[in-house]
Amino acid sequence: MIETAETLVIKIGTNVLSCADDSLDLKRIESLAEQIHRIKETGRRVVVVSSGAVGAGMGLLGLKERPKDLGHLQASAAVGQAHLIRRYDRCLQKHGYHAAQLLVTANDFKHRTRYLNVRNTIHTLFEYGAVPIVNENDTVSIHEIKFGDNDHLAAMVTSLVKKPLLVVLSVVDGLFDGDPGLQTSSRISLVQDWTPELLALATDDSSTLGTGGMKSKLHAVRSATAVGENVIIANGTEEGVLDRILKAEDVGTLFLAQGATVSAWKRWIGYTIRPKGKFHLDDGATKAIREGGKSLLAIGIRSIEGTFESGEVVTLVSPTGEEFARGLSNYNSGDMEKIAMRRSDQIATILGGIPYSEVIHRDNLAVLENHPAL
Repeated sequence: MIETAETLVIKIGTNVLSCADDSLDLKRIESLAEQIHRIKETGRRVVVVSSGAVGAGMGLLGLKERPKDLGHLQASAAVGQAHLIRRYDRCLQKHGYHAAQLLVTANDFKHRTRYLNVRNTIHTLFEYGAVPIVNENDTVSIHEIKFGDNDHLAAMVTSLVKKPLLVVLSVVDGLFDGDPGLQTSSRISLVQDWTPELLALATDDSSTLGTGGMKSKLHAVRSATAVGENVIIANGTEEGVLDRILKAEDVGTLFLAQGATVSAWKRWIGYTIRPKGKFHLDDGATKAIREGGKSLLAIGIRSIEGTFESGEVVTLVSPTGEEFARGLSNYNSGDMEKIAMRRSDQIATILGGIPYSEVIHRDNLAVLENHPAL
């Protein structure tokens, strides 16, 4: 797995970068920069998804606890982000690299053109040997355009690069089979299959400065493994952790990819955008899409939910209520209300024309057999 990885996406949590007084741990950043240098010397590319802006801002502003209101959070992020990227740049320049700041919101991934712009920028930075440092744009993000935490952002960034390995650095040694604070608990070295019991091992608890607990990390990891990527969760405070991973040592918890790699286009459709509506299908349409790789026709749609325009993503639901696919609808919700359960030859009479024989073409469908509900 290490040998085949061409790009390492390294997510670094807030507490990995923070000292006890909430200031940035400069020695930690310097150590990580040295290890990134050694990774790049092997010919691999590196993208860093870094938390820490709010925490850094809190330290600089003398705040004792994380602000609760949006305005003070954004102010802390604005002060801290400049300090954070400057430190990365100084440490990386010692090894001949520039740190390149990319601040993004969820909308940058939802809109196809902006999504491609982010991907193209990252790949162009690779040409110059720079290290992209990606973070959520906390100074402008609101609920509607937030990722939730940088674990999910890292999983989405992983889909932008070729042959990636996602490494999530936290302040725990990986996933444990019990409370990590108890001596009776053991680290799980390898996860090959996802089970309800596995998800039950994680809690919702988030760290003091960060926003994502282990449950959040597991959901992000599962979304990455569902599209064919491998992921490691490891302790970023452990000295030389990236060096050890590069040597294929037993560090942290390795989560293996679940099935074949999904194409970039279908990743964007199925795993990046939040659907605007739902199509409830009958048994025949469900089977044709799930097993036969067919397009979706209007006659197989029993009912619809939501308001959407043509070209927007909708989710497909089986008769049992299971979300099993997503796709780009050729029709808006108003027209779909009129043509659901109709044969293709009836659409022209109802709408005055038939622009598309399929409601969703199979090329614009992503089946989500291995994907968790979002």
